[in-house]
Amino acid sequence: MTLETFFEKFELFADAPDAEAKVRELVLDWAVTGKLCHTDSAEWSEGVLGDVIELISGQHLLGHEHNAEGRGIPYLTGPSDFGEKNPIPTRWTEQPKVTAKPGDILITVKGSGVGKTNVLVDQPTAISRQLMAIRVTGAEPEFVHLVLKRAAEHFLNTKIGIAIPGIGRREVLSLKVVLPSLAEQKRIVAKVDELMALCDRLEAQQQERAAKHTTLARASLARFADAPTPANLNLLFHKSYSIPPTDLRKSILTLAVQGKLVPQDPNDEPATRLLAQIAEEKRRLIAVGTIRDKKGPLPITEDELPFGVPSGWEWTRVSSITRRIHYGYTASAKSELKDVRLLRITDIQNNFVDWPSVPGCEIAKDDVGQYRLGRGDILVARTGGTVGKTYLVQDVPVVAVFASYLIRIQGATSLLDRYLKLFLESPTYWVQLEEGARGAAQPNVNGQTLGNMVVPIPPLAEQRRIVAKVDELMALVDQLETQLAHSRGTAEKLMEAVVAELTT
Repeated sequence: MTLETFFEKFELFADAPDAEAKVRELVLDWAVTGKLCHTDSAEWSEGVLGDVIELISGQHLLGHEHNAEGRGIPYLTGPSDFGEKNPIPTRWTEQPKVTAKPGDILITVKGSGVGKTNVLVDQPTAISRQLMAIRVTGAEPEFVHLVLKRAAEHFLNTKIGIAIPGIGRREVLSLKVVLPSLAEQKRIVAKVDELMALCDRLEAQQQERAAKHTTLARASLARFADAPTPANLNLLFHKSYSIPPTDLRKSILTLAVQGKLVPQDPNDEPATRLLAQIAEEKRRLIAVGTIRDKKGPLPITEDELPFGVPSGWEWTRVSSITRRIHYGYTASAKSELKDVRLLRITDIQNNFVDWPSVPGCEIAKDDVGQYRLGRGDILVARTGGTVGKTYLVQDVPVVAVFASYLIRIQGATSLLDRYLKLFLESPTYWVQLEEGARGAAQPNVNGQTLGNMVVPIPPLAEQRRIVAKVDELMALVDQLETQLAHSRGTAEKLMEAVVAELTT
């Protein structure tokens, strides 16, 4: 197979991860290994980069030696000053110490971006110690630049130093190179320019296609939101384009808590009756001492309500529909203990707990009852990278308590726990959580923030219909995600096979 055929077939593996970038890598690889122009590799000679270049080390300028007003010549301090093709200086100097000339290749030798290159094409430029200038004396400069681009990963892997990682003159000068004749170098550079221009067109086509798909996907989500009926599901799961599964899940949950996912039934007992039952349940529990009598929730103001809800629904606060919101038990996890397990944030992965692997802890028998997990409990991560993530406890095959970096929400028994969990995954919940955590030194949530959140409550019968419909749609999203992953995997394998054929 030729590279030309490869480009013709690009659409077959365009969905492979970083497909266009891998094509560019392949072009560079062929360019510097003699496979691009079908010439006799025996005409190529081995050597090191130092055979055909001069290397000029940069030097830092002091603060008073450079300016931002454009006086003098440009002063480049690192790869942040590199543009797509030409440098974009932000500093100038009238007192240059080391100057690169037009046509020199700049290479980053210290700090981040080690090995990254750029070419000066227009004027003399001062360079800092983070850069070196490569002045080509015995080869075609653009061909040497191709060699350096291909060697960027090599330089990154061989960087030295601890405080400021980098590469030295020796690493650059001793880079092994294989060079064809000067005429062949020029032909290769011309061919690379041609193929990179083709890559640019492919990239533009990919971006245009992605933009069109994004527009179609947004329009489909909007249309489904306006009329969320089973007949309109094809708007979401369409063969012509794919909506990102993450966006689908957010949209489904948003529609669910707004009362747009399933039709309302006027025969349903309204949510006001459900809230009255919950209030009565809490009074009974307070009377027998099961829960504490706390100050009632704050009244809800109009400006707190993010959207209107259907007839029969009610807005309330999370604290009004829960028996208790409290923090977990403080103890050290010990894998050798098994009598009472200590569930931690790290034990919860993708809404799943591998209970046999959960470590135990030391805890007094009198304390177990206060923290013991049971069916219907909802745990919330209150700090760290997973802050706000929730887990609904269903089956607990062991005696387990929960750790102090988790908050437990125990919903009222009259409320469907799966609807509450659904709300705690919706964008409506996340917006309130982010507002409550704003201004903290690190992301966190506390019991008061959770209790004060406003939550839309549908009739109990509708809660069941919503949960069932969400389960149905999420299963379809899971299937879509699997199909997309399979499609990407197939494209990646196809591309690997083609690349292997081309490079053999």
